[in-house]
Amino acid sequence: MQKPIRKAVFPVAGLGTRFLPATKAVPKEMLPVVDRPVIEYAVAEAAAAGVTHMIFVTANGKSALQEHFDRHAELEAVLRSKGKTAELKRLAAILPDGVRCSVEIQPAPLGLGHAVWCARQIVGDEPFAVILPDDVVMADTGCLAQMIACYTATGGNLLAVQDVPPDRTDRYGILEVGNDQNCPGGLAEIRGLVEKPAPADAPSTLSIIGRYILQPEIFSALENGEPGAGGEIQLTDAIAALIGRQPVHGFRFQGVRFDCGDRQGWLAANVAFALQRPDLEGIRERLRRLLESD
Repeated sequence: MQKPIRKAVFPVAGLGTRFLPATKAVPKEMLPVVDRPVIEYAVAEAAAAGVTHMIFVTANGKSALQEHFDRHAELEAVLRSKGKTAELKRLAAILPDGVRCSVEIQPAPLGLGHAVWCARQIVGDEPFAVILPDDVVMADTGCLAQMIACYTATGGNLLAVQDVPPDRTDRYGILEVGNDQNCPGGLAEIRGLVEKPAPADAPSTLSIIGRYILQPEIFSALENGEPGAGGEIQLTDAIAALIGRQPVHGFRFQGVRFDCGDRQGWLAANVAFALQRPDLEGIRERLRRLLESD
């Protein structure tokens, strides 16, 4: 019987320089996909998977995220006075019942591994999830919920993975894989991990995306780790250190992943999610007209 995944860490300390000037004053995790910030999709996915404690690892001066998940009594009062019940329901849904949030400051931009390490005291001695909000996954069953269903059988450490084009391996953590096993979604045995290898040096095209289930021993590996690719403390290096000591598998999830840390990926996510919205049914026709006039 595996311990339940009750906590999720969201590393959100980045500056979002690829989206400047939009992110000069607005954190990149607050950029909207249709009418919900990117971070809200990540939190909703975690809550749907049974996570009850959201841990945001952020930087000093980034208060917009915290304010988004706090109550706004004045706004709620105005909406209530005007009978805007639909808007009130949308506000209430931002943070589901029974879910709480904590904030931890990453004092310096030392890498993803360091950001996860900053959450060690809140996470404690239990398995936990890490969700990178830049990766938005459209799926009938949330990506993390799929992973937890598989983790119940496998235990250990589980990383969401998908194949990427061979010429883009230098943007991702890439797996050296062994045997595949039968499991919902498909498991890949991980024999090694390489952070952002050049295409000629990549052991495969199977990349990690921003969903992890990790054991608390990862914190010791991060504590003792040396800076890796880019001079940063890499989470992939710490996971690689656990191979052979704990089970480590790649999980092929079902769904469509959008890289919302990239302008084209973010724009594609806006279009895809808008097309699914019944209250925006006219968008398909508008897009068709735009494409025909090009």
